[in-house]
Amino acid sequence: MKPPFEQALGIIQQLKRHGYEAYFVGGAVRDLLIGRAIGDVDIATSALPEEVMRLFPKTIDVGSKHGTVVVVHEGTAYEVTTFRTDGDYEDHRRPESVTFVRSLEEDLKRRDFTMNAIAMDEHGTIIDPFGGQEAIERRLICTVGAADERFREDALRMMRAVRFVSQLGFALAEDTKRAIVQNAPLMAHISVERMTMEMEKLLAGPFVAEALPLLADTGLSAYLPGLAEKEPLLRSAAAFRWLWLAEREERWALLCRALDVKDIRPFLRAWKLPNKVIDEAGAILAALDDVPRPEAWTNEQLFLAGLKRALSVEAVRAALIGAPPERHHEELRRRFASLPIKTRGELAVNGKDVIRWAGKPAGPWVKETLDAIWRAVVSGEVENEKERIYAWLMERNRTHEKNC
Repeated sequence: MKPPFEQALGIIQQLKRHGYEAYFVGGAVRDLLIGRAIGDVDIATSALPEEVMRLFPKTIDVGSKHGTVVVVHEGTAYEVTTFRTDGDYEDHRRPESVTFVRSLEEDLKRRDFTMNAIAMDEHGTIIDPFGGQEAIERRLICTVGAADERFREDALRMMRAVRFVSQLGFALAEDTKRAIVQNAPLMAHISVERMTMEMEKLLAGPFVAEALPLLADTGLSAYLPGLAEKEPLLRSAAAFRWLWLAEREERWALLCRALDVKDIRPFLRAWKLPNKVIDEAGAILAALDDVPRPEAWTNEQLFLAGLKRALSVEAVRAALIGAPPERHHEELRRRFASLPIKTRGELAVNGKDVIRWAGKPAGPWVKETLDAIWRAVVSGEVENEKERIYAWLMERNRTHEKNC
């Protein structure tokens, strides 16, 4: 497969053949200079959206009003955006209007941080009018122009700045940090969904230990769901081994435990997380409380949790106590593999069998009976064979009737 920029080069060349300027811009150029893996490649051009759509056979109008068209080239989608300047930001989030321009520098001037305001032409020549390369070399997050103005335009940029600390390990420039402290209350204008997107990226970053205390130090935490007055706990949360967590549910579970959240469902709902994530994070924490040590898993607990959740529980436990989870993960995999059944669906009998054997109408007793059967199978009390389960169940019923 071609390298990302080479794969997208045909778009640049097509635009230039028709007399337009076109450059690679944004995060992909930044990551190239840093030496990180390159994600989405974006292109900025002097061509207007309708001109872009005329030049390429397959395009998607995702926001031509604001200058952005998706061009599908060799099976890959690329955002191609017209050079533009932004109007007033009356809601501290999005410009009320945009003006298309023919100047690359004017377009770069509207961007958030200098490291993101770098362009590259088709020959690999870097265009850097605002000192983004110097900021990268100094490992600093600096705004393009006055930090106070950039954050008043779009308050989410403050959260993005701290998120970049987590992702890149850069520090906030002093004027950038000072402006975040001064403008933190503007986060009240930002939707929870936008905050959550940034928070999830922050929690997954390799330098999350540097970023979490910044949420407290800058005052941003006071305007994030459920984090007001949690500043000391946010700072201490930096000590946990976040990098050992691979799943978003694990990270939210650890955050709840780190912040000493007693009732996690309202806390996670406030972040507007999907119910599936909320349920799984809650199940991880419940199992963490039910199983006091990695060696304490019973077969029944392991069966009920399933291997994936059990591994998540031990990953969160490891992150909390600072003991690598690998040994316990290996043991859990071995034990789970040795279980006679891994799911209820593997049970050799079903509800129809139980009803036929009992000779009475269906009711809640059927589920109760099936639960007793799988527990007996998982514990090794009876083999997972229909005849043996029938004999075990008949004996169990006789014993119950005798005791009654």
